[in-house]
Amino acid sequence: MKKFMSLFLLTMLTVSVYAQKVLVSDPAHSRIQFSVIHLTINDIVGNFETANLTINADEKNFLNSKMSFDVDVNSINTHIEARDNHLRSADFFDVANHPTMTFTSTSITKGKQKNYYNVNGNLTMHGVTKPVSVVLVYRGSVVNQMNKKDTHGYQVMATIKRSDFNVGPGFPEAVISDQVRIKGDFELTQK
Repeated sequence: MKKFMSLFLLTMLTVSVYAQKVLVSDPAHSRIQFSVIHLTINDIVGNFETANLTINADEKNFLNSKMSFDVDVNSINTHIEARDNHLRSADFFDVANHPTMTFTSTSITKGKQKNYYNVNGNLTMHGVTKPVSVVLVYRGSVVNQMNKKDTHGYQVMATIKRSDFNVGPGFPEAVISDQVRIKGDFELTQK
């Protein structure tokens, strides 16, 4: 009986390992974009050029999958060097002390549209961790003709408040909106 239980547990472990597919983002085709409203009249858009998305996909039931992303905050790019340096400073992101932003999912549920998912998780930014919800959109899969790998497209969208993370507290909403819209576009391949 003991031998049977050991064999059974080993078989179950093997099955659960094979049911997982680890997808990682391609840095050349992945980034996170953000936008805020400046002076209540104009959208200012920027990117975090270095962002990595990982999905531990449960091939039998995607709702059991896990998602995480991390961002190199120093890679911020609004195409204005002086503004980028200010955003890296202690007035905003304080990259010297908080160089990374991370998100780890805690649950995934189906959205109202096909291939849309609601992902709850914890976002850590500027030394503060808060629960947030993001929308994950599966945009399909193709075989990349350059490397012959199955390539999966995912998009992440969310709206957060910078005040929740103490980013730019010295700048009122009349100067920079509290709400920050985020859109991440990622191409992923199996690890």
